Amino acid sequence: MLTINMAVLLALVVVLRLRRRVEARSRSDEKLTVVLVLLLGLLLAPTDLGQGLVRVLRELVESVSSVQM
Repeated sequence: MLTINMAVLLALVVVLRLRRRVEARSRSDEKLTVVLVLLLGLLLAPTDLGQGLVRVLRELVESVSSVQM
């Protein structure tokens, strides 16, 4: 069974988004990057809110993966 750490996956997405050229970014693109970075912070933070988000995301991924089987 392959497992993917959500924080690592989100960190990869953030790094790929930040590597793009600055001139090509729109305001909505910048806002999306900020939201992704904030979510990454919540996933990495050892707070109740961060842990709750991890639980919600885990349940969502498990429900999606069980439907496809």
